[in-house]
Amino acid sequence: MFFLQTNPDEISTSTVLFIGTIGMMVLTVGLVLFIIFHQRKVSRYQRTLQKMEEEQQKILLNASIKLQEEERQRLAADLHDDAGPLLATARLYLNENLVNQDKATQLQSIFQARQIIDDTIQLVRNISHSLMPPTLKNFGLESAVNDLFQKISGSGSMNASSRFHEYKERLKAEKELIVFRIVQELVNNILKHSNSSFIHLTQNVHGDKFYLRIHHDGRGLVQTDFDKLNKSTIGLGLKNISSRLRVVQGAIFFEKDISQTYYKVTIELPKDDPYQ
Repeated sequence: MFFLQTNPDEISTSTVLFIGTIGMMVLTVGLVLFIIFHQRKVSRYQRTLQKMEEEQQKILLNASIKLQEEERQRLAADLHDDAGPLLATARLYLNENLVNQDKATQLQSIFQARQIIDDTIQLVRNISHSLMPPTLKNFGLESAVNDLFQKISGSGSMNASSRFHEYKERLKAEKELIVFRIVQELVNNILKHSNSSFIHLTQNVHGDKFYLRIHHDGRGLVQTDFDKLNKSTIGLGLKNISSRLRVVQGAIFFEKDISQTYYKVTIELPKDDPYQ
């Protein structure tokens, strides 16, 4: 009678190979499942990110449209309230009865009408300049801001100064206009409400960020004040600032200096890529 004899070493080797094969299969299946689930997770993340980017673009577009509409409404109001009455008055001086009047009266009426028309031309020119200041268009943000502050200082209302430290390359034209409008709005608020004796603006660049900082020694806001006003039904000017900042993906910070002697407003923008 014959018995099948098996070498214990062969059994051990076969067992190890079998277990190793099973382990490799399990690891392979696990790795495949991990890759599949990871790819699905990445795909979901990419879809979510794309959706967020699309929503952000919609927000920026709506903000831009809103700003344009507000500018149109302001322009229409300026023309209606200022230019309209001037032209209507000029028309009164140049009515059909003018030919029936004596020569001296005619000359006087023509002179008066001419003065009114000249005032209207100047008004329209001022409105045009407010839409795109020539200094900003021709020489850039630094020159436009310096010109604005020189006019404030020259008026005697307060001591105003500005200094740009790192502005070798201009921002894009549309961004320069938005930033200038923000500076105008902030300066107007300071002139109207702060009772300051001085206002000073500085510009610099740090890393990939562009900064403008306005300092003044009057009544001012801190960030919580700004946030509250921005959410309320008042403070239209501050809402315009927020809308404009969203268009250029910027931020604004209101604070009181650590010395408690003056307020500081910081405008932060992503620096333009010179290769775009």
